[in-house]
Amino acid sequence: MPNLTLAELGAEIEANVRGALREDIGSGDITAQLIPAERLARATVITRDTAIICGTAWVESVFRQLDARVAVHWQVGDGDRVLPNQPLFHLEGPARALLSGERSALNFLQTLSAVATRCQYFADQVADTGVKLLDTRKTLPGLRLAQKYAVTCGGCHNHRIGLYDAFLIKENHIAACGGVAQAISAARQIAPGKPVEIEVESLAELEQALSAGANIVMLDELSLDDMRTAVAITAGRAKLEASGGVSEATLRNIAETGVDYISIGSLTKDIKAVDLSMRLSL
Repeated sequence: MPNLTLAELGAEIEANVRGALREDIGSGDITAQLIPAERLARATVITRDTAIICGTAWVESVFRQLDARVAVHWQVGDGDRVLPNQPLFHLEGPARALLSGERSALNFLQTLSAVATRCQYFADQVADTGVKLLDTRKTLPGLRLAQKYAVTCGGCHNHRIGLYDAFLIKENHIAACGGVAQAISAARQIAPGKPVEIEVESLAELEQALSAGANIVMLDELSLDDMRTAVAITAGRAKLEASGGVSEATLRNIAETGVDYISIGSLTKDIKAVDLSMRLSL
C-alpha cells in the first residue's frame, strides 16, 4: 500500500485541530482573558529530548485557527533529527492566542514526533536488510492518519489505512468462509482490484494461500526456521509479512530470514511523548 503524504491530509489536519481546540478551549480560555487583547508576544519552543520531528502542519493549523495574525517560524521540518535544548520554532503574535494554542500545538507535536522517533529507531536496526517495517491499525482513535504520516517521517511504511482499502483475511475470517481458498476467492469477487492479504499459522496454510493466489501472506508467529522455509517455498510468488512477537530483541533476526515486510503494532501504540517546552516573552 502507498505511504500517506502530507498533501493528502489537509482536511484531516484541520479536523484534528478543530477537535483538539474544541475540547481544550471550549467556550473560551478564561485564563488568557487576564492578558489585554492587544498585547503582542513572542515564544520559542524547544525539545528536551533527542527526537525525529513530525507534526509541523498540525502546529501551524492550531495557531491559524486561533488567530491568523500568529506567525510560526520553523527552525526544523518533519523528518529532521533534533537534539536536547534545540529550538524548534518561534512564534510571534497576540499573547492570548499563543497561550491558548500552546497545549494543543505541543500535544500534536510531541505525540507525532514520538511516533516518528520510535519508527526511525526501529528502521535503523534493519536498514541494511531491505525489509520494510509496517505500521498497523493500533492507533489513537481519531489520529490514525496523523500517526500513519508520522510513521513515514520516521522511515517506516504504511500498511492498510483501515478496513476499506485492502483485504486482511485472518483466522476467524478463514473459518467463517470455510477455508483459505474460499476466503481468497470471495475477496476477488467482492473487489477485484484490491490487494488480498491472508494470515497463515503454518507452512501448510502458506501453500494453500499461494495456490489460491494471495498477494501478501502474513506469517503469524512462525518460528525463524519456518520463516526461512516460507521464503524458500514462496520464491517470489507473493510478498511475505512477518507479524506477532516482534520486539527490539527479535526484530533483527526476523529481518534476516528474508521476509519482505515486518508489521509492528508498537510503532504507534507504545510510544513516549517527546518532552517539549514553550517559553513566552513580551
